Amino acid sequence: MAYPLVDHALAVRLEAAEGSTSCHFVTARRAIDPSSDAEWQEVDGAFAIYDGPASPLNQTFGLGMRREVTDATLDALEGFFAARGVPSEHEVSPLALGEPLAVLSRRGYEPFELTSMMFQPTDGSHLPAAPPPGLEVREIAADEAAAWAEVAADGWSDTPEVVPFVRAIGAVYARMPEAQCFLVASDGRPAAAGVLAMHDGIALLAGASTKPAHRRKGAQLALLGARLAAARRHGCDLAVMAARPGSASQRNAERHGFRIAYTRLKWRRRAVPT
Repeated sequence: MAYPLVDHALAVRLEAAEGSTSCHFVTARRAIDPSSDAEWQEVDGAFAIYDGPASPLNQTFGLGMRREVTDATLDALEGFFAARGVPSEHEVSPLALGEPLAVLSRRGYEPFELTSMMFQPTDGSHLPAAPPPGLEVREIAADEAAAWAEVAADGWSDTPEVVPFVRAIGAVYARMPEAQCFLVASDGRPAAAGVLAMHDGIALLAGASTKPAHRRKGAQLALLGARLAAARRHGCDLAVMAARPGSASQRNAERHGFRIAYTRLKWRRRAVPT
C-alpha cells in the first residue's frame, strides 16, 4: 500500500484518533477514580481534556481541524479549563483550518512544545521480522491490569519522578474497553508494555515502555510488530504515533516504516511579568 498524501483530510483522521482515545481515557479514569473529576468536552470539533489538577494530559486535541478557530471557540475552551483551575493548552496541527496561530498569538498564547505526528500503512509491508527467540508478545487478560501497569511504570524507573504518573495512566489504559494492552515477555519475565487504540481505521500506538534490563534486545520491535498486525486484523489502514522531533523514538519509528506527517505546535498563555 502506498503512503497517502498528507492533506487536511488525513490530518483530520490522525488528530481524531488521538482526541477520541483521550476522551475514552478520561472516561475510564473517572470510572476508576470518581474523585479525579476527569472530564472531556467537544467544542467546534476540538476535544478539551481534563485528567486531574496536575496531569500533563490537560489540553485540547483537534483545534481547527473541523471548523476554523474563532474567539468564541477559544472562549468556550478556556472556560472549560478555568472552571477546573488549570491553564488552557492547545496542540495544533499546521493543517488546521483558518489562521489558528494568529488567533492564539493575538490572545496571548506562545508555542512551547513540538511533536512529530508519524504514520505508516498497516498493509504488512513494514512489519518487523518475527521476534528473536525467547521473546513472546501477547495481549493481556483482564486480571493482569495492575501487573501490566507496573511493567509500564518500570520502563520509566530511570526518571523516578514520573513513575507514579505512568503507573496511574497504565492502570487506566488497562481498563479501557477501547484499548488493547500488550505485554512482551523475555524468557517468561515481563520486559515491555504498549497500547493500541483504534478509531475510524486509524491505529494509535501509545504507552510503549521497556524495563531497563531488557532494552536493546528487540522488545520494542516485537511490540511494534504485534500492534501493527493487530491493527491490520481489525481493519485499520493506517497506524499513527507521536514523538519528540529528533528523539530516539522518532528515529526508531522512521527505521521501521513511519514517516512524519507534520509537526504540531503546543501553545499556552504567556506569563504576565510581575
